[in-house]
Amino acid sequence: MTTILDGKATAASIRAALREDIARDREKAGRVPCLAVILVGDDPASQVYVRNKEKACADAGMETRSYRRPASILQEELEALIAELNADPAVDGILLQLPLPEGLDARPCIDAISSEKDVDGLTAVNQGRVAMNVPGLRPCTPAGILAILDHYGISVSGKRAVVIGRSNLVGRPIALMLGSRDRNATVTICHSRTPDLASICREADVIIAALGRPRFVTADMVKKGAVIIDVGINRGEDGKLCGDVDYANVAPLASAITPVPGGIGPMTISQLLVNTVKAWRARLLS
Repeated sequence: MTTILDGKATAASIRAALREDIARDREKAGRVPCLAVILVGDDPASQVYVRNKEKACADAGMETRSYRRPASILQEELEALIAELNADPAVDGILLQLPLPEGLDARPCIDAISSEKDVDGLTAVNQGRVAMNVPGLRPCTPAGILAILDHYGISVSGKRAVVIGRSNLVGRPIALMLGSRDRNATVTICHSRTPDLASICREADVIIAALGRPRFVTADMVKKGAVIIDVGINRGEDGKLCGDVDYANVAPLASAITPVPGGIGPMTISQLLVNTVKAWRARLLS
């Protein structure tokens, strides 16, 4: 029997736990956690993502402050807004919704965010903390992957894990986190130029697909009993939403698999909330 790793239900349980924690410590802290969300431009997908994040924050009992700016904003104006939020004692976390409109450089904007308020875990400082395996705010999607594995009691210790994709958002940090001393997986990072990728995947106990290609991972790439984590969100040729895994044909082979939608997407948002609460605690309750 294949276990469907339900990210939506798992994320709901995380929000419920956060809601209890916030309610318990609100009086001591003097206020609830506050997340500042910066949305530049009018990209429809980004607007949906921001609404989902704001809704999740409200469900957990957190405050959000939205800063919507036109696509015409200048680089220095955006960085000045980030500096203002860094200095605001009422703001615990800063989320810069990506991608930014053409003409704006995301990297300096991300690194302008205080590492202590970087609840997306994307600054060079927090990425470095991942590499060094020292405490810090972790990138949300990799942290969400580990959280759902933990929720279902799936250990990667001693397992062979293959990560397909080498982005700074997912591939690189999840490889480091899986291979850390507290996880102890043996990790291989693959990408579009990896020769004989299918044979490498067939040796894996765990496959993390994060390359952004619809239904790329097919049944002939998966050994029976593998755990499949699908990070992709794509539109297939049929126009339907799908992941990086050919779910219909791979799921019967897997011991556990995340669906798309309803898998890693909700888990990513849950970890944004977890990071915001961590930042709130570090600032007001430590």
